[in-house]
Amino acid sequence: MSQNEMNTELESVNETETVETSVTENLEEALVTEVDSGKAKKEEIKPEIDKKTKFQLNVYDFVSIVMTAFIIIAVIFVFAFRLVGVKGESMENTLHGNDWLVTMQKSEYVYGDIVVTTKYNYFNEPLIKRVIATGGQTVDIDYSTGTVFVDGEALDEPYTKEDFMIEKIDYMQFPYTVPEGYLFCMGDNRNGSTDSRSTLIGAIDEKHIMGKAVIRLLPFGDFDIYDYEQEKQQEE
Repeated sequence: MSQNEMNTELESVNETETVETSVTENLEEALVTEVDSGKAKKEEIKPEIDKKTKFQLNVYDFVSIVMTAFIIIAVIFVFAFRLVGVKGESMENTLHGNDWLVTMQKSEYVYGDIVVTTKYNYFNEPLIKRVIATGGQTVDIDYSTGTVFVDGEALDEPYTKEDFMIEKIDYMQFPYTVPEGYLFCMGDNRNGSTDSRSTLIGAIDEKHIMGKAVIRLLPFGDFDIYDYEQEKQQEE
């Protein structure tokens, strides 16, 4: 082989090696670029996943809080407080039809309490009345003056709608002693109320008392249903 041929062959080998080196370098650069691109995409996706997860956690926390609050309110109203709607005019002018009251269960009830009774009655519906006397007390009524006596003392009743009472045919005989464990209740609208005076209702067993009305929820803003007590204290 001549010297020229050997030189030509060496140049060809060198060119081939150069091409292979260039291809290898390009492949490595392409792989590095692809890896870097993959990392960049992962870094872009990660914030999006973090935002989505954070949003889901916030929604979950909000729903959990709402559900917990709902359960607590439901338990309170089932075991302690209840909402009761007023029907009719027997408690005017203190309460009116379509008023909504919040009632609370008590261990005992006293004169002046407005109570809701579930005792079976002629009207077959809950009744809302005011406690006039409790077990062991004696009630008497002077229909000529509209005065109610408990244990011989005349009651001061600023909450009544009218100052007179009409005696009805179904009323019981007075004086009347309330049995122990019972309540004698009357409506504030004495001439428009069927209550303990009537033999259709009579004294009410405390077991049938749903609770005492504590505030008026609706109409909103007129909450106090015992405001006469404050007025009485101011006069004194």
